[in-house]
Amino acid sequence: MGRRWRDGRGELVVSGDGGGPSVRVPLEIATSYRARTKGLLGRDSIEGAILLSHANSVHTFRMRMPIDVAYLDRHLRVIAVRTMRPGRLGMPRQRARHVLEAGAGVMGEWGVRKGARVEVVVSGS
Repeated sequence: MGRRWRDGRGELVVSGDGGGPSVRVPLEIATSYRARTKGLLGRDSIEGAILLSHANSVHTFRMRMPIDVAYLDRHLRVIAVRTMRPGRLGMPRQRARHVLEAGAGVMGEWGVRKGARVEVVVSGS
């Protein structure tokens, strides 16, 4: 189940509860050390979300906004979702392989919650 994404863009697909409609969200993919390190630093907002891969923890030092953070396992199942204010250090999640970040409050609207499964669709594929 190894995923080999590259830095770029795509879509995050969150399956609807009980077979309801899926939610599709613009997604930035950050896989290189440089892209993962930069993440959302220096931004006032983000349209959609950013996926940090491979990662199992994040921090919000030098961030300008609170964010929602979802920790994903290797099957893209959500292990935990947290809202983090600027200046915080998130504890590493042992089973996490990827971290999804978005503006505070939006993940609940999208249906991203513990146990949910998401899909990453890369642009051009």
